[in-house]
Amino acid sequence: MRLFIIDKLGPKAITARKKQMKVPNRATRCVAASAALLAFLVGTPAPRLLAQAKPAPSAPAKATTTLTVLITGARSARGKMVVWLFKDAPGYPSDTSKIFRQQSVDVDPSTKTAQVIFKDLPQGTFALTVLHDENNNGKMDKNFFGIPKESYGASNNPGKKARAANFDEAKFTVNAPEQSIKIALIHW
Repeated sequence: MRLFIIDKLGPKAITARKKQMKVPNRATRCVAASAALLAFLVGTPAPRLLAQAKPAPSAPAKATTTLTVLITGARSARGKMVVWLFKDAPGYPSDTSKIFRQQSVDVDPSTKTAQVIFKDLPQGTFALTVLHDENNNGKMDKNFFGIPKESYGASNNPGKKARAANFDEAKFTVNAPEQSIKIALIHW
């Protein structure tokens, strides 16, 4: 039925209708067919094939550190040694929401020491705080006057004070592939 209508309109109408349809020319059809055939043979769509040909930019590898922390001076082997690693001053030493990394380990009963290893640390400035949580309640226990009942410590071993060490007193720089620090626990 369609042919009948086109024949009735005449040759000028057929030419006008072809222009409206924008039929691709022969060269465009050949390029499209070649790309489709190539994509079919390779099994990859043509746009992906072109994208794969470009080398992906490589990001420089960031230097990381393995930090070994040796904790000495535990009074007993009960409970866990909890080590908190902070990257910034806000929250140091007790705001657990600001901790960069945390680990808990058992105390060696023969030496009354503990060792913690933090792997793949980005290089930079950090501070550590340590709690020997002897009763495993997850917090520092204090007496009526606010004096700690459990042993604690900090990086750089700032010593016994009437307050907790601040970030500046405990900060240290991690800048080698392997690094170790030693923390001596404080008892009241």
